[in-house]
Amino acid sequence: MRQDTALAARCKAALLASFAMGEGSFEAVARVDDLRPGTVTTVYAGETPVALARVGDEVYAVQHACLHLKGPLGAGHLEGCVLSCPWHGWQYDVRTGENEFDRAIRLRTYEVKVSDGEILVAL
Repeated sequence: MRQDTALAARCKAALLASFAMGEGSFEAVARVDDLRPGTVTTVYAGETPVALARVGDEVYAVQHACLHLKGPLGAGHLEGCVLSCPWHGWQYDVRTGENEFDRAIRLRTYEVKVSDGEILVAL
């Protein structure tokens, strides 16, 4: 019985901690110094590939695969806030994930925060 009570208390504490952090848990994926402004790269949050883009001092994260033919967006070209797929040029706003041609088409975006020089992404 005592073990069940202790386990229940740990589970409750873990649930409260995850609720306080928001829906997703953040994972360190890169250092800010490793991502120059105006560039995009591929990082992994766990086993999930993510395209990480730096626009000025802001960092954004979107799904890695282009919605057209799954081109690697982390290898794309970033101009301002617009990320172009290296395969066929489909363009997306990294802030919102919206396709530049058809705003109804949208990449998955991930919450990003920077803490002590580390870039953290929530899945």
